[in-house]
Amino acid sequence: MTSSVRPLARTQARAFLPAAPSSFAVRAQALPFALALLAMAIQGQAQAQGPGPNKLDSVVVTATRSPIRLSEVLTDLTVLTRADIERQAFGSLADLLRNSGCVEMVRNGGPGTTTSLFLRGADTRHTVVLVDGVRVDSQASGGTAWQGIPLSQIERVEVLKGPASAIYGSDAVGGVVQIFTRKGGPRLQAELGAGLGNLGTRKLDAGLTGSAGLLDFALSAAAERSDGFNSTIDSPSSFSYIADRDGWKNHNLKGRIGLQLNTAHRLEALALSSHSDAQYDGSKSSPDNDDHSIQDTRVAQLSWSAQWLPALQTQLSLAESTEKYETQPSVYLTETQLRNISLNGSYQIAKGQQLNFILERREDRLENPNLLSDNKIDKRRQHGLALGWLWNQDALSLQVHGRHDDDSQFGGVNTGTVAAGYVLASGLRLVSSVGTAFRAPTLFQRASEYSPDLSKPGIKPLDPERGRNLEFGLKYNTEHSEFSLTAYRNRIRDLIIYGAPGSCVNKRGCYQNVASARLQGLSLQGSTEIAGIRLSSTLDLQAPKNMSNDKLLARRARVYGTLRADTTVANWKLGAAVQSSGQRYDDAANSKPLAGYALLNLDAQYSLTRELRLQLNLDNAFNRSYQTAGGYAQAPRTVFVGLRYSPASL
Repeated sequence: MTSSVRPLARTQARAFLPAAPSSFAVRAQALPFALALLAMAIQGQAQAQGPGPNKLDSVVVTATRSPIRLSEVLTDLTVLTRADIERQAFGSLADLLRNSGCVEMVRNGGPGTTTSLFLRGADTRHTVVLVDGVRVDSQASGGTAWQGIPLSQIERVEVLKGPASAIYGSDAVGGVVQIFTRKGGPRLQAELGAGLGNLGTRKLDAGLTGSAGLLDFALSAAAERSDGFNSTIDSPSSFSYIADRDGWKNHNLKGRIGLQLNTAHRLEALALSSHSDAQYDGSKSSPDNDDHSIQDTRVAQLSWSAQWLPALQTQLSLAESTEKYETQPSVYLTETQLRNISLNGSYQIAKGQQLNFILERREDRLENPNLLSDNKIDKRRQHGLALGWLWNQDALSLQVHGRHDDDSQFGGVNTGTVAAGYVLASGLRLVSSVGTAFRAPTLFQRASEYSPDLSKPGIKPLDPERGRNLEFGLKYNTEHSEFSLTAYRNRIRDLIIYGAPGSCVNKRGCYQNVASARLQGLSLQGSTEIAGIRLSSTLDLQAPKNMSNDKLLARRARVYGTLRADTTVANWKLGAAVQSSGQRYDDAANSKPLAGYALLNLDAQYSLTRELRLQLNLDNAFNRSYQTAGGYAQAPRTVFVGLRYSPASL
């Protein structure tokens, strides 16, 4: 019996990892990142002094949808702090995530234009995006408008990689990105920031936080604009190239107010609004048109947090988010509205055991000119019930999550996740998980002229996309160093793609459940301190493929990574980062290659006084020309100089 099992195990192990890249250039590109990560692991072992109290004892929320110590997380989770955000100085959430190595980014030009983020190779619509727990999503294109989420409002970002539908319901096939905005503190504090850069870039932001009695608040506003660069590349096949600069602008407001009724009950209100306007080249035949796209994102929430017993806590929230996208002067307008009411809670059964529960109702509404309904509006509702069990005993940890979602359009879906962790030695933990996920078709995919023609015999409406994931990981943490390795394989079936006509309302084609994908890879990240220099690196080796033709999914690289160094010299904080990506293909047939690239970004902060700080950023220092989407140029060398004034208190 033993001899019959072992060959199968070896075969499965080989299938679990991504195929080795055949190109020497790709292997060479990954080498410096791999060597850096190896050095960090060795250095961490040399400095091993047990788990660091600050890093590992910090509390995160996204992994289980309840507060949990980072040391107890059994999945692949990355936390970006306010310090990470301040180093970047300008740009959007998408830039922050790309620069941190969490995701691959594809952008149709400069900031403000359509942006897609791929988490472990999954499509942008397969990632749940939350702002303080409020879901932001488009029922037209699917996914969120990454380009419209400003950095100035963000305190922390948690990136959960891997399926999480058993906790969050629909959409969490590739992972979850949760944004936590800044909140009020005990003292009245103000913050002012201003900056200028090349390409006509200018930025201004202001914030005020504080408290008065039982009330605490955080108010902020920001505006950023740039004259931009020519974001379209001229070629014989280009129909939209116009030799001009494509600028963008963004302004946003946020208010967050809390009322601490007593030690056990708290009320909180959140409102956020972001407006982006980006120019683009519409058509060579109309070079005088001032074509631009406008994106409006609004988030609102009321919540009540209660501690009923020492072991029982709940949060009741009512939330609404709106995403509106339009183009001018060629008129196109689409608007998505999501409404959600949820009750989340946790109960401490015994020492080391916790029960989580979630009840929620979600309503989706889409207004779009291509919908088949007479009023061009479509709606649906979803009800979700989820339970989670967290168990920790000595070296062993278990987490089990299950969820049932009922959709008014296609019925019920069950999802589940089981994760386990075992402490092999001080600071060293082995983790593994298996889970399922789903993504409901957007209202546009199911109810527009680009949906299947249900009047034809045998034609069915679109089904949800479904994923099944298996992963293993190793996490190593000491006071000075951390290192993690995760191998994963995520199989997605009933993948929705835009297919050829035949069963469609529109003669040009429609969305169909005709594809399947396999996302598999190896993800590594680490950091350590050597001679006063903080080194950090990420490396992703992946093979996201369409199983029907064994081709790489469009615009995904087999390898990408980052390498960063930070140090402090006198009053200076200095940083340098290399960001690299291998070759990708711009099309599903893998016939249009996009060259790989490597960028050098530099940043510095100088404390002029205790309250006044100078910020310097140099991105794409060597002025590399590269594309993440065919026909669209990316930003050239950019320079930014800023000042930030933060008095200790008012």
